[in-house]
Amino acid sequence: MKAISGGVCAAKGFTASGVHCGIRKNRTKRDVALIFSERRAAAAACYTQNLVKGAPIYVTKKNIADGYAQAMICNSGNANTCNANGIEIAEETCALLGAELGIPASDVIVASTGVIGQPMSIEPFKVGIPALHAALGAGSKDAAEGIMTTDTRMKEVAFSFEVGGVECKIGAIAKGSGMIHPNMATMLIFITTDCAISPAMLQAALSEDVKSSFNMISVDGDTSTNDMVSIMANGLAGNAEITAPGADFDAFCEALAAITHTLCPLIARDGEGATRLVTCTVRGAKTQKDAVILSKSVICSSLVKAAMFGADANCGRIMCAMGYSGAELDVTKADVSYISKAGEIMVCRDGNGLVFDEDLAKAILMEEEITVAVQLQDGDYEATAWGCDLTYDYVKINGDYRT
Repeated sequence: MKAISGGVCAAKGFTASGVHCGIRKNRTKRDVALIFSERRAAAAACYTQNLVKGAPIYVTKKNIADGYAQAMICNSGNANTCNANGIEIAEETCALLGAELGIPASDVIVASTGVIGQPMSIEPFKVGIPALHAALGAGSKDAAEGIMTTDTRMKEVAFSFEVGGVECKIGAIAKGSGMIHPNMATMLIFITTDCAISPAMLQAALSEDVKSSFNMISVDGDTSTNDMVSIMANGLAGNAEITAPGADFDAFCEALAAITHTLCPLIARDGEGATRLVTCTVRGAKTQKDAVILSKSVICSSLVKAAMFGADANCGRIMCAMGYSGAELDVTKADVSYISKAGEIMVCRDGNGLVFDEDLAKAILMEEEITVAVQLQDGDYEATAWGCDLTYDYVKINGDYRT
């Protein structure tokens, strides 16, 4: 397996585009994106667990209930959530796109991101969809830009891998900066692959993967209403279709994990107002569930996040977050270290704080990427979670997000 360029257009038979259609007032920003497969593809998705869901989620669930899709469309600037005509808008978007591309409306994955509760009109889509079709091409950067809201960086990734001796490719674009918190989904992710795999196995792979990838990210503790990760697999690589567990399925799952685990730190690093990526690794936990709970609790703690912003090597905040997590934990076996490019320093051993070099600790925590390493010495299980620091800018961004 190797990293390649191309994003969602790396796999055979996929093209993408992004244009400004008028949802955003700023005409210099693309606000709608399209991904198209030349062949009808197996499709799967995972969705937000928030009880308040964007209208596009309901429409996408219905559209891919048969396990197939051929296009993905996503707008930014308006979440199409808590709108009386939201379902109607999402369905009409699919109908307009289907007519333009010559495919059934039911073969469209539709998504929206942006302000919740904002009135929405179909008019921008009437203008934008023909433009999207005309702009379809082999690059995914315009599409990656079209789905951004408060993101400061485009997020795209692709890998090549082998299944049964046949080269396959998989790629993705993502948006995610705020309102990001477990559980799935925690942002918008669009994945494409030319690997041949059945809808059932595709859904199985995605549902399992999110447990250790996107469900392990938290920026601010708010699970969005519109979060979704979706994938289309058109089979154009020519491998024998994966229809059951085995070596080929394992190879596909490994490639999918490469995509998702590359995107996770990119999303967390781009948290609203963030200056640092904070990764928490918990090793030596009694069970896998405990490892997951403990690592999440650390990166979700507002006090830990604030300490990372201030480069304050306060081990008490790490211990506190683990202590209230609800996981089974022997605090007398817990070691805590901070790691970055500037070095590594242990600040807690066997549950007790240590005297350490404050200058070195500060230098370590001043780096843009920090790992909080927890060793519990109580079992064989481990987990990794990704988050970011909590800064003044987070409040500024969200204080006037709508106005």
